[in-house]
Amino acid sequence: MSAKNGALAPTGSACPKKVDAIRQVAAFAQSRAHILVPDLLPEGRQRGTEWWAKNPARADRKAGSFSVSLTEGCWSDFASGDRGGDLVSLAALVLHMTQSDAAAWIARRLGLDIPILEGRPGLPSAQLQQRLERAAQEAAAKAEHIALQAQARQRVAAERAITMWSKAFAADIRHPYLMRKQIAPRGIRQHGQDLLIPLYAEGLMVNLQRITANGEKRFLPGGQVKGAYCPIGRPVRGARLYVAEGWATACTIHDLTGCAVAAAMNAGNLKPVALAMKAKYPDALLVIAGDDDRDTEGNPGRTAAMAAALAAGAEVSFPEWPDSAPLALSDFNDLHVWSAGHE
Repeated sequence: MSAKNGALAPTGSACPKKVDAIRQVAAFAQSRAHILVPDLLPEGRQRGTEWWAKNPARADRKAGSFSVSLTEGCWSDFASGDRGGDLVSLAALVLHMTQSDAAAWIARRLGLDIPILEGRPGLPSAQLQQRLERAAQEAAAKAEHIALQAQARQRVAAERAITMWSKAFAADIRHPYLMRKQIAPRGIRQHGQDLLIPLYAEGLMVNLQRITANGEKRFLPGGQVKGAYCPIGRPVRGARLYVAEGWATACTIHDLTGCAVAAAMNAGNLKPVALAMKAKYPDALLVIAGDDDRDTEGNPGRTAAMAAALAAGAEVSFPEWPDSAPLALSDFNDLHVWSAGHE
């Protein structure tokens, strides 16, 4: 099981029985997330059904992008793209342990005696084995139910997006956000005072990002984000095709290069969008136009861009900062706007 993707798989010399035991502990732990997660991330806070905390793999100064689902046990950092499918992978990340040792730690914390995880011969008691197997079955059924619910929410959000889009009007070029970012309302619309940025997946509109006059951004609740993107320009065979984080950054890159750009909308979505672009436009020269979060510990923008480029076999590009550029600037749009005022 990888701390990057949460996939269960034998690692090192782990035998199949030990892997089965790790799976069973992960399934059993899912229903005890409310006990385990605060133990692992004591500085975090609960928001609804999620636990938000500092990323334990980075020197974060404050919580922001790292969260754990208390209902599903999965966790992710949308800024870096790190994610895991269960609490065993979370414990491995936080405690700097192998998957096997993390499962053993959880088992001890929950009062489970699983000999193979402790390096002893033998099997759990028949009663405990039944509990573990029942937990695994319940976890599988719950995961299927959650997936179906998510699909239903995504369908509702997509229908809402299409309805809102059809009723919206052309965006005002004098909208405060557009003026501040020094970009044109390319391919977007406006609903009231909110700009509407369309997100597509497999050729269909699946979501909208709403941007207020002061720059606050919100997706439609329940809508698909992973793998969805806002296209700017038309890809040309053999030409560069950029993938950027934000829509404003994507517009700036298109204006400066004339090349097509896919706006992934956040750092964690860079890799899924890059892979989607590689599959859809195999003849394009793919380039990840990354943010450079120089003033943030761990530089999540650069980290996510490098990971996306590696996964998709793409080139990667970052802003080239003049010595006088403030550290608060982090993306190509920031550089463009700042440079225009310091010519």
